[in-house]
Amino acid sequence: MDGFLGTHEPLKSFTTPSNSLKNLENIATEIPKLLLTGSLQKQINNLDTNAFCIDAVVEDSANLNLAMNFLSFLSHAYIWGDNEPHDKLPQVLAAPWVKAARILERPPILSYASYCLENWYKVNSKQGISLENVALITNFLGGVDEDWFVTIHVCIEDAARGAILAAKSISQFDESSTSDELINDLINIRDSMRKVNMIFKRMPEKCDPYIYYHRVRPFIFGTKDNPDLPNGLVYEGEFDNKPQFFRGETGAQSSIIPSLDGALQIEHTNDNLRHYLNEMRDYMPKLHRDFISELEKTSKVRLLIKDSSAATSCYNECLEEIRAFRSLHLEYAGTYIHKQSQIKNPFGRGGSTITGTGGTPFMSYLKKHRDETADQKID
Repeated sequence: MDGFLGTHEPLKSFTTPSNSLKNLENIATEIPKLLLTGSLQKQINNLDTNAFCIDAVVEDSANLNLAMNFLSFLSHAYIWGDNEPHDKLPQVLAAPWVKAARILERPPILSYASYCLENWYKVNSKQGISLENVALITNFLGGVDEDWFVTIHVCIEDAARGAILAAKSISQFDESSTSDELINDLINIRDSMRKVNMIFKRMPEKCDPYIYYHRVRPFIFGTKDNPDLPNGLVYEGEFDNKPQFFRGETGAQSSIIPSLDGALQIEHTNDNLRHYLNEMRDYMPKLHRDFISELEKTSKVRLLIKDSSAATSCYNECLEEIRAFRSLHLEYAGTYIHKQSQIKNPFGRGGSTITGTGGTPFMSYLKKHRDETADQKID
């Protein structure tokens, strides 16, 4: 695996002819206007229960991912796009969403895979992936701040390709591998993460903290550990109509850092926050979580570098870049969430000020894993 973004652009439109899929696409592409006019819930409620049938794409991964994208955005717009959150999702959305999720082996909730990995295209198809050439397929309210927040993550995933390829290589090394081979892959991880951090540092350029907190963040919350939906969400006609609790979309569902933790044998203490990290894997694409598990099971990098000062130095440089990434994430959590929660406003709903969109106590979570990364550098 050479990264988690995929080598081909996600589909922007269904390639399988179907009236139901056309209906789904037409309404999903109108989400910003429907939310603006307050008419989304009414339009969904007036649909026939089979309006979004996805049977035509259940065996076509590219089209199925697009259906999951549209259904996830529409469902979250329905839940969070009114004055108060809705705790019951109508069958027209619930049935196809649950069906798509089961096939993809992920929960029926907007996750990082649909929000980021399968939600972009290149403005100029002849040019590469960059912040100047990536746009989003689906939005909630739309606008520069929402687009920039997501495209930053798309470009981070692209920049991390070299690190992921090197992580796979490192995990397969054994006592017969040479120090030069190991150093080369460690350098690739370090350099790739430096690119990632340079992109991440650009977040404030076009994503304003106030706009993010009040206009972007409210739509990506889940139903687990969320005070706005204390009794969970009922998926009409699914799960025996019993309320369900799922985590919301969060960067912790990206496979980059867990993969590097696994390949570089960065360990985190076994507590509630560690349990949360493991839980986040349920929201990743199956291939990604299997990849992480394999890295963790096979890597012996810390044993292999012990007799090489050059390899140890490169290893520590890798950990420093990962620590820097976690530190920047912590800084943004303070700026984009904690500080904004102190500001009164006449509109919007930032959600919980204690927990992140995934339902975790985010500040302590980020501090803990930043510090644990730094502590595992080798003297």
